[in-house]
Amino acid sequence: MTPQSDTRTHARNFIGGAWTDSTTTTESINPATGMALGTFADGGVEEARAAIDAARAAFTTGDWARNRELRAHALFEMADRLTERRDELVVLLSRENGKTLPEAGFEVDASIPKLRYYAAVTLTESGRAAEVKPGLYSMTLKQPAGVAAVIAPWNSPVVLSIRSFAPALAAGCTVVMKLPGQTGLTNGLLYEIISSTTSLPAGVVNAFTESGSAGARLVVSDPDVDVISFTGSTDTGRSIMANASATLKGMSLELGGKTPMIVFDDADLDAAVPVLTKAITTFTGQFCMTGSRILVQRGIADELRTRLSAALEAVRVGPGDDPSSDMGPLIDRANADRVDRFVADAANYAKIVVRGGRITTGPLAAGAFVRPSLVEVEGVDQPIVQQEVFGPVATFEIFDDEADAITRANATDYGLAASIWTCDVDRPLRVGREIDAGTIWTNTWAMIFDQMEEGGFKQSGVGRLHGIRALEEFQEIKHYVHPSPRTI
Repeated sequence: MTPQSDTRTHARNFIGGAWTDSTTTTESINPATGMALGTFADGGVEEARAAIDAARAAFTTGDWARNRELRAHALFEMADRLTERRDELVVLLSRENGKTLPEAGFEVDASIPKLRYYAAVTLTESGRAAEVKPGLYSMTLKQPAGVAAVIAPWNSPVVLSIRSFAPALAAGCTVVMKLPGQTGLTNGLLYEIISSTTSLPAGVVNAFTESGSAGARLVVSDPDVDVISFTGSTDTGRSIMANASATLKGMSLELGGKTPMIVFDDADLDAAVPVLTKAITTFTGQFCMTGSRILVQRGIADELRTRLSAALEAVRVGPGDDPSSDMGPLIDRANADRVDRFVADAANYAKIVVRGGRITTGPLAAGAFVRPSLVEVEGVDQPIVQQEVFGPVATFEIFDDEADAITRANATDYGLAASIWTCDVDRPLRVGREIDAGTIWTNTWAMIFDQMEEGGFKQSGVGRLHGIRALEEFQEIKHYVHPSPRTI
């Protein structure tokens, strides 16, 4: 795949089976150059209202909610349409979001099987039935919750939106989807793929892009929306929970993380160091599962510090669509400045082992480029340990034994994931059992499977996506009681 030159385009919203523009048009900026890639229709309350109304009408008047075969066919067809435009989407995502081409390819390639998985799951059903007393029959059946709102972030807009709307559609819900302005053109191409799914009835999926939040707030609070699936920051998740409380909507929230990468003194460092480096730099650290805390046992701390520092300093930073780049830019210059300030502030209370930060000179100065940083801390109460940086920055923390590692790993409000590095076959299960996190990896990182549930403990989220549980986030359970005439 070769990078393409910039071509100005305009992306629109897709509501009620039709393309719509907005009164506001906003430029999409290439974070590697600071230059405009094109424009998008920037939605708000008007688009949100239209999307909600279309989704409600499609749910109540069509047969989407009851027709499993139609739902499965549409999801399989959407996967085909996405496959056909895979390369186009990868290049656009790389240029607009800043991901390297392999990372953009990974995101799109992870999205296609999710559609196929939920297409297959659509045709399955499980419930319970029993004769609870002689002649008295009882059973439970699942039915779609209604209109589902999907709000996904800019860091991985394709895979994170599909991760939510695929199980929603499989469950029989109709969808209102709000995607962020930072990836307006990528969103528009995804909407084109959805619109080209001919077996998808009009109004079943309604999608708009918004750089603000007025439309999203309406979606969250409106009584015609029955369930919310949100991926994003913990602060925004709290706000969504509060605003949705008046209507007691169901919701799943996947929020922030501070993933501890726990390296014991018997770990294979030849295997660990490349993965730890990727855990810090993948998606330029703009990933809820970024390996942002390196916890290392004291006996190997000096060796790991030296090796990891060298690996981070060797990372090649450049435009995402440059095949020689190991790490692309952040989403914009404001975030690059924010991450740089975070590291600068940490120098007041911690030791800067690798000082990355904002690139302000040379050919990359016009973009949102930063170099990765490694910051060594002793305590666990410092801001750089407790707060999600959302950039290529990791702490380096030394522990003495398993109990100390567990205490440190659990010392934040987050609990999305953790990684344990050791050659002791029993240790990962023993230590992992005590760590408050939704996913525990052994001698690896960021392995996620469509059929296995994913989500967070503590303030990393509510509910689960992936697996059968994701389908249940968009369903209600109805209990039927059916006495035979002789028992009445």
